[in-house]
Amino acid sequence: MLIKSLLLTFFISSTSVIGDSLYNFEDVKDEERFYSLIKEIRCPKCTSGSLASSNAPVSEDIKKKIIQLIKEGKTDDEIKIFLSNRFGNEVLYNPGLNSSTYILWIAPGLFLFIAFLLFFFRRKT
Repeated sequence: MLIKSLLLTFFISSTSVIGDSLYNFEDVKDEERFYSLIKEIRCPKCTSGSLASSNAPVSEDIKKKIIQLIKEGKTDDEIKIFLSNRFGNEVLYNPGLNSSTYILWIAPGLFLFIAFLLFFFRRKT
């Protein structure tokens, strides 16, 4: 009987530890912003994973920095600019249009236009 009560106490206490949030936020809106941001930002160490899917030490540090910036009142855009300045535009899944990324935005339309021209103006032999 004593063993049963000890096991029951152990399982109850272990589930309460597991249920705690890893990151502490003052309000639910900040928590939603955090989880949205870590899905939009790549892990600098991982091949193509987001911060949400990474447990690398550098991604954990970035998550802590994002929490700090959210608590300081920074906007999502300010946080993304800070991270892209620190790690480069590659850290963002959706980089902005600027001189170093314009080819990424123009290339799909250019390829479709060339394919359209080849399709309609090809020579019939």
